[in-house]
Amino acid sequence: MRDRARQLRVQATPFEQSLWQHLRAGRLAGFKFRRQQVIGRYIVDFACMQVKVIIELDGSQHASAASNDAERDACLKSQGYRVLRVWNNEWDQQPEAVLEQLWRLLHE
Repeated sequence: MRDRARQLRVQATPFEQSLWQHLRAGRLAGFKFRRQQVIGRYIVDFACMQVKVIIELDGSQHASAASNDAERDACLKSQGYRVLRVWNNEWDQQPEAVLEQLWRLLHE
């Protein structure tokens, strides 16, 4: 799993790279995020372990995988994580709104 996570970090999408620039090095309210973090049997896009928040940046392939995503989210939530799913086009078109939503989630 760790090797796959490393590979995913190297092959990050432009959307993931863009969001990472806002999250890395504690740039969002001082919270530390990790990219392509292994949690149990899953690799999540971004995770703030401090407050157990996960961000999943989803492309069009997730439209047909809604039941898999729901099962994954339920498993992560049962471990105390809160999951924020964001569509690539949502991040691309409204990054400020996504960051604001994330900021609220981090401060709950």
